[in-house]
Amino acid sequence: MRLALSLGRRGLGRCAPNPAVGCVIVRDGRIVGRGWTQPGGRPHAETVALAQAGDQARGATAYVTLEPCAHHGQTPPCASALIAAGVSRVVVALGDPDPRVDGGGIAALREAGLMVEVGLCADEARADLAGFLTRVTRGRPMVTLKLASSFDGRIATASGDSQWITGDEARRHVHAMRASHDAVMVGAGTVRADDPSLTVRGLGVEHQPVRVVLSRHLDLPLDSQLARTARDIPVWICHGRRAAPELVSAWAGIGAEMIEAGETQGALDPVSVLQALGDRGLTRLYCEGGGSLAESLLSAGVVDELVGYTAGVALGAEGRPSLAAMGIGRLAEAPRFDLVETRAIGGDILHRWRQRHR
Repeated sequence: MRLALSLGRRGLGRCAPNPAVGCVIVRDGRIVGRGWTQPGGRPHAETVALAQAGDQARGATAYVTLEPCAHHGQTPPCASALIAAGVSRVVVALGDPDPRVDGGGIAALREAGLMVEVGLCADEARADLAGFLTRVTRGRPMVTLKLASSFDGRIATASGDSQWITGDEARRHVHAMRASHDAVMVGAGTVRADDPSLTVRGLGVEHQPVRVVLSRHLDLPLDSQLARTARDIPVWICHGRRAAPELVSAWAGIGAEMIEAGETQGALDPVSVLQALGDRGLTRLYCEGGGSLAESLLSAGVVDELVGYTAGVALGAEGRPSLAAMGIGRLAEAPRFDLVETRAIGGDILHRWRQRHR
């Protein structure tokens, strides 16, 4: 099952809105087939593994990280494929809460006489599939908030100098994180200040995440890197209902997808934005700031994971903070996260945290 989980992770960032599933087929103690959800969401992991196993699937055990689908979509049900191949036993890490499945796949396998076991490595599977599960149960993508800061929590000097606080290894890891998410999101201030490309570079990766920008008034430079590449790599811009129609038309004309979102207290409502992104199929969203956007997501309670890169440099109180003011008067009001991982990465420290509701 742990091999199936590792295979499933190969699909992260590449198969939305489908889950990144892994499958391993074992017969007589030997692996005869393995597969994971392919780019675009199909073929499914079970289909790939069964094709590799061929006739050796008969009488075998299939280890699958998520309940096999039982509904007819663009591909036949995976439960039916396992039954037709003659698999005798299926071990499932996690049930699928999608209403089109939700126990139907397991029931179909059992009705056909297959032995089915559920729950092996369930916690690991739940973490790997958090994006898919969040979209199904909450209607929005999982949100990973990245903060790269000095030891004292600053993201730039008072003059705005920020390149580079962290080292090469940490920045390379950020690119790997981008590659494992469906989309990368920033605010308009980051686009104006840094003119980022938000692409995956230096890893030999062809697939690129969607670039999402939040800009209530569409006060974005039309000569930016995002604007120049909008026809080649998707750019989605979330804006307010009062954004100037000529700016909406201008960005749409150069290839950006325009998304009107709700507003709250003079800013875009992060819940509305995430709902719109979930409606468009995104399951995993990597937010790279800046401070105002990060604050709005944390204050709205929609950050599922925090990924921090902390450098051994101190910038002082005059430096720019990693988060805008949150208006927290009591410690009990602050959002809390549980530590998942911490390790050295080059000369910096990587620390990853998960929201406690998981």
